[in-house]
Amino acid sequence: MNVNDMIPAANRAAELMRSLSHPQRLLVLCALAKGEKSVADLRRQLGIEQVPMSQQLMRLRADGLVSARRDGTTVYYTISHPHVQQIIDALYAAFCETEQEPKNGSEDPIRPSRP
Repeated sequence: MNVNDMIPAANRAAELMRSLSHPQRLLVLCALAKGEKSVADLRRQLGIEQVPMSQQLMRLRADGLVSARRDGTTVYYTISHPHVQQIIDALYAAFCETEQEPKNGSEDPIRPSRP
């Protein structure tokens, strides 16, 4: 592939990484990885207060990572694109599943061992 062809893709990937660069946004996306959830369900599951939850959902929606639907007074969110789902699944597998010791016995600089 020509580098000039890769530049727009690299820019889109960088924008996605900026969207993912907040811990609360990552928590919301991880919670949505298993399917649609209401704002109340997300708040209960994640322990995030209403104002910060609204701010993070607004940012995720503005960035096109989640979509919303309303049912009466309840708003439900879901991950909007398969590529976002793939990335969240990979991050979950790397950081959230049962941690294992690195194969070579050295400490992983990204996932340090817990005391």
